[in-house]
Amino acid sequence: MNKRHVFSTPDLVGAEAAVHAARQAGIPDDDISLIARHDIEMQAIPDDRLETTGDFARGGMKGMLGGGASGLLAGLIAVTIAPLGLAVAGVAGMTLIGAAVGGWAGMLSGTAVPDVVRRQFEAEIEAGHVLIVIDAEGEALAAADAAVMAVGATPLPFEAPSATT
Repeated sequence: MNKRHVFSTPDLVGAEAAVHAARQAGIPDDDISLIARHDIEMQAIPDDRLETTGDFARGGMKGMLGGGASGLLAGLIAVTIAPLGLAVAGVAGMTLIGAAVGGWAGMLSGTAVPDVVRRQFEAEIEAGHVLIVIDAEGEALAAADAAVMAVGATPLPFEAPSATT
């Protein structure tokens, strides 16, 4: 499973050196992204290198759990009311509908929330630093970490599975 590591550089020149070092260590372009203050992103960072995911996946997951639980609760309440005549299959259906609606709403709201890295290192970003985000597995990530630190990037206290960040 891929893990995500984050590094900070004082400027765009340092970030370019870190990206080059990560590529030399074998990290594909798609697994390297940059996060910076809005004015730096707009002027100097190519769109394909920007980290712009927001909190879409996390919002969707939370919504599915909350919606599924609400649908299950509503279904169980409906089963206990005899005149409605809702069967166990109806409870399952209400749970699925609740999860679908909750997931949809969660994903919509998650797109408006900055991603975890941007929220955690907001002060670094506002200070004008450029963050390098690397997603990789085991030995490849260790090699990239060493290469990026060798060119002067500072590791930040962040490690998380890529799918849930």
